Order: sequence, then C-alpha cells, then structure tokens
Amino acid sequence: MEDYKFLPDDFELIGDKQNIMIDEVAPSKPQWKDILDRFMENKGAVIGICLIVLITLLAIIVPMVSRWGVNAENTAIANQAPSSVHFFGTDYLGRDLWVRTWQGTRYSLIIAVVAVVIDVLIGITYGMISGYFGGMVDSVLQRIQEIINSIPTLVVLIILLTVMKASLTTVIVALIFTEWIPMSRITRAQVLKVKEDEFVLASRTLGAGNIFILFKEILPNIFGQLIIMSMMTIPNAIFYEAYLAFVGLGLTKPLASLGTLINDGFSLFQVHPHAMVIPAIVMAVLMLSFNLFGDGLRDALDPTMKEM
Repeated sequence: MEDYKFLPDDFELIGDKQNIMIDEVAPSKPQWKDILDRFMENKGAVIGICLIVLITLLAIIVPMVSRWGVNAENTAIANQAPSSVHFFGTDYLGRDLWVRTWQGTRYSLIIAVVAVVIDVLIGITYGMISGYFGGMVDSVLQRIQEIINSIPTLVVLIILLTVMKASLTTVIVALIFTEWIPMSRITRAQVLKVKEDEFVLASRTLGAGNIFILFKEILPNIFGQLIIMSMMTIPNAIFYEAYLAFVGLGLTKPLASLGTLINDGFSLFQVHPHAMVIPAIVMAVLMLSFNLFGDGLRDALDPTMKEM
C-alpha cells in the first residue's frame, strides 16, 4: 500500500493570512435608523403612509382652493355624474361632491385623531396605575372599567344628545367615553409583564419613587406597543364616526363627514350611485392605509422581527 506524505504547500489558507484571527464586526446603526430600515422594507406600510399623507393633504388643501363652495347649492345641476367640471359629481342639492368629500374627510380625521389622542392619554394613565399598583387598586379600577364597558357607546351618545346638541364635540365626547378601554387593557398587560423585570427591581432598590419608575422605567419600554395600538385605533374611530352619522346621530347639516355623505347618498344609490360609492371608497382607502401603516410599525418596532 502506497504511503501518502503531505507537503507544506498542499494546504493554503483562503483570504488574508495576516488578519485571519481578526473578527469582523458589523457596522453599528442608531436604533431609529434600524427601525426606519425595517419599516421601509415593508412595501405595504410605505404605501399606507403615502396614502395617508396624500389624503390628509387633499383634505386640507382642496376645500381651501376649490372654486366651489362646500355648502353652495345649485339645484339646476343636482345629481350630476362625475365630469371634468365636477370631479366627483354633485349631490341632490347640486353641491360639488369633490370639495364636500375632502371637507368630510377633514372632519372625519379631526374626530378620529382628537378622540384617539385623548383616549391614549386616559388609557395609558389608567392602565399603568392599575397594572403597577395591583391588589385592591387594580380590582377596583377593573370593576369600574367593566361597568363603563358594559354600556354601549350608542346608548352613551343618545344620552349625551339629551343634554347636548348634536355637534362635532358631542361625537368626540361619545367616542372618548368608552374607546379608551382597549388602550387601558393593553397598557395594563404590558405593565404586568415588565414591572418585575430586573431593571425595575434595581430602580426600586436604589430608592426610586413610583412616579419615576412608571414614567422613566416602565413607560419607555412599553411605548412601542402603545404607538402601534393607537395607530390601529384610528381606523376604528373613523368607522364608528361614519356609523353614527349613517344612523343619523352624527354631525348636523350642512356639516359633512364621510359618514354623512354616505348617508346622504344611500337613499339615491340605485339611481345615482356615485354620491355614496365615492365617499365610501375614500373611507375604505383611508382605513386600509392606517391598518397597513400600523402593521408596518408593529413589525419595525418589534425586535424579534430583526434579521440576525
């Protein structure tokens, strides 16, 4: 049997012989840039935020620059189909639906954003107190929350309308009354999950007060989930405002929201479908855009989604 002998030149190192023992370190990136990169990789989220910006700009600019008044009536051109003069056609009173649709979008966005901001403030505060202190405080706060949640928002709005006139403020108050509860539940669950972590125990051991621990230790670590929840709440508020307007409990005429426009066009749907279909499409695109944006934000802020 033939003997094999290995010579020094039989094996060669691949690569740089001088730096073979040096570890390669990936370049560091700021956290915000890492989040932005993951967000930009989600094409649906990018499309969603672009549509939100576009619709918001149209809602702001169109009513300001249009030659047609929001409430200008002209029965001679009532129920006209979309054309080069009236892009979305006209309604049963001859009002231009192009300007009224974007004016209605403005009101719907205002109602949704204001209600959600207030709901977030109430829900976060309520949920943090309930989850952090626990015990009797948590039990009492949760029972109060269950009682409020058992009252349908539609009933709340009807009660409000007995003491307040139908207006933008009344709709916002009705949304605020119960819509903070989902945010409170999410906040409470997140607080219960992190309040026994080492960094919280270390802060408490060093003598930090409850307020400091809540707002300096716990809140920054759960804020990402709360942002995601708030983004998901906006389309729900837009839909609920449209629902209230559709059943006749929304804004009073001649004010217009997407819900009131859909309600006005519903009675003429079989004859002049554009009066209902166009505002419905705008509302559907707006709600879908917020959902896409919320999904992308969730994936970008979730560290488990990062590719190693």
